[in-house]
Amino acid sequence: MTETELPTNWGRWGDADQLGTLNLIDDATRKRAAAEVRDARHVSLARRTEPVPLTTGLGPVGGPALMPAGVMQVVNFTGAKPMAMTDTLLINTHNAAVTHLDAVAHMPVDEHVYPGVPVHAAVTPTGVTHGSADPFAAGIVTRGVLLDLAPGGGSLPADRRVGAADLDAALERADTVLGTGDAVAVRGGWDIHRPLDQPVPGLDLSAVRWLADHDVSVYLGDISNARPARFPMPMHQVALARLGLPLVDVADLDELAEICGTLNRSSFLLVLAPPRITGTTGLVVNPLAIF
Repeated sequence: MTETELPTNWGRWGDADQLGTLNLIDDATRKRAAAEVRDARHVSLARRTEPVPLTTGLGPVGGPALMPAGVMQVVNFTGAKPMAMTDTLLINTHNAAVTHLDAVAHMPVDEHVYPGVPVHAAVTPTGVTHGSADPFAAGIVTRGVLLDLAPGGGSLPADRRVGAADLDAALERADTVLGTGDAVAVRGGWDIHRPLDQPVPGLDLSAVRWLADHDVSVYLGDISNARPARFPMPMHQVALARLGLPLVDVADLDELAEICGTLNRSSFLLVLAPPRITGTTGLVVNPLAIF
């Protein structure tokens, strides 16, 4: 697949669209998702994140190749005998220490953001005016399917590039079918919060084409783009920027895989309810899988 053949949804839902592939989630999709709730079980798909003190978190933490801390904290005291305790959190949203949901404005291509809006018209010093995470605040409710690329609690090799054939095989193991508007949770068995010069596995362009062909509405993964990076970056510069496919980065899917194994099923109701903070390029999120 060449750059001229990259899949795109620019213009599919109009030149001013901000929902991207969330347009694929309709009433029928939500009804299909609701029907997945029958075992009274649920699990968080978010990574556990421990804040670090703001005074130390601004510098690299854990090694010279790591970004600043994902969450920095100041605990606020009011007097010697405070009536209440409060704290201030500084969140580095697009960070491998924090499970977060990428808005379509997060990654531009050719100085435009999805679906072809110039960056200068979409992102301002005071916030994002087009392609922000605002539409996510209404909540995202759809059917989710686990695609476990390393079943049995395993993990992919660091140099692995996941392609369409790998996703086909994982879907066959899941013993289900994907419907229009479903989300996929792709498990590679990785925690990518590690120095940026260390290799990690990721999806290739054929996998992104697979997501487009299956009309996937949301991608959740403990892997995304591989390191070292190849350009265009399949997940952020193609899936997010060109397809308008919201990405939940740095998910923790190990417990999900265990529950799916126990219940002998791979599908569930997925609920994403990020905070209603406007004008952002993304938001921290705690995805819930409900069985």
